[in-house]
Amino acid sequence: MTDSLTGGGSTGGSLVGRNLLAGAEDDPAGDAGHTGHPPRVGFFTDTSVCIGCKACEVACKEWNAIPEDGLDLTGMSYDNSQGLGASTWRHVAFIEQSKPLGHAHADVDHSGTDVLALAAEIPTGSAAAQPHAAGAPDAPGPPEADGRTELRWLMSSDVCKHCTHAACLDVCPTGSLFRTEFGTVVVQEDICNGCGYCVPACPYGVIEQRPHDGRAFKCTMCYDRLGAGQEPACAKACPTDSIQFGPLDELRERAEARVTQLREAGVSDARLYGHDPDDGVGGDGAFFLLLDDPEVYGLPPDPVVTTRDLPDMWRHAGAAALALLGGLAAVFAAHGRSTATTRRFRR
Repeated sequence: MTDSLTGGGSTGGSLVGRNLLAGAEDDPAGDAGHTGHPPRVGFFTDTSVCIGCKACEVACKEWNAIPEDGLDLTGMSYDNSQGLGASTWRHVAFIEQSKPLGHAHADVDHSGTDVLALAAEIPTGSAAAQPHAAGAPDAPGPPEADGRTELRWLMSSDVCKHCTHAACLDVCPTGSLFRTEFGTVVVQEDICNGCGYCVPACPYGVIEQRPHDGRAFKCTMCYDRLGAGQEPACAKACPTDSIQFGPLDELRERAEARVTQLREAGVSDARLYGHDPDDGVGGDGAFFLLLDDPEVYGLPPDPVVTTRDLPDMWRHAGAAALALLGGLAAVFAAHGRSTATTRRFRR
């Protein structure tokens, strides 16, 4: 018997015996019924070169005609879009840390670095170093601060992960969510009934319902642009190539090379997130190069597709139902024998 029949394989052959809700999956578009489809595409977001310009957010909103979602600052960050949602399909996180950006070798001690004081220094020979006009205030000196003042900014453009095993798609009762020929996951809002099952199913908390009508929305990876041979609007607008788009296999190779480059430069914290096909969601169609732990960026450290255990749950429920029916049958049989014995004694 072949692996494809016993659940050991992930491509080719019969799907009988395989758990399509979890595990390795090399061809999600093919298993969704697409034949002769193009290679799977995705996003690789290199957060080490993100400058927080939010061009991706603007381009996403403009191309997809996404409504404005609030401009209120939280008081916890300079970011005003706060997180992904039904009207925020791209979100650039601003994370301030009391830690210098790892650029030099890891064994260099940065504990005495005061970046605020350095920023306040005026370079010799610059226009700002020339004598001030009469009556002009003196140039400000280094800021007074208690304790250490070294810091760095971590910026990351977050998006729907387009999981290999997408629980949102698995639980949708209307078929509003579907797998495209590019391997991405898209919501058809015109047939969404607003049940909301997809919202708690997502292990990343990406998909959300709009409050005025209850329908679910999320990133489509610009499915209409892909069909026309164009890259998504966010990747097109990114000025630093922090968001890279292309065939997923090529992006994974490029990401591995980038991590190696950063570590050789002394950035020991560089790591990939969501790239592994053997992780809890079968690998993401949108993965990231991070400079700190995933939790720092608001990402779950070890995401697992929430529908992974459904086959086992149904088997256990079926076994429990059979046991219950067997018990009821035994009770009725015993009750019948007891009644017949009582009738004989009465005679």
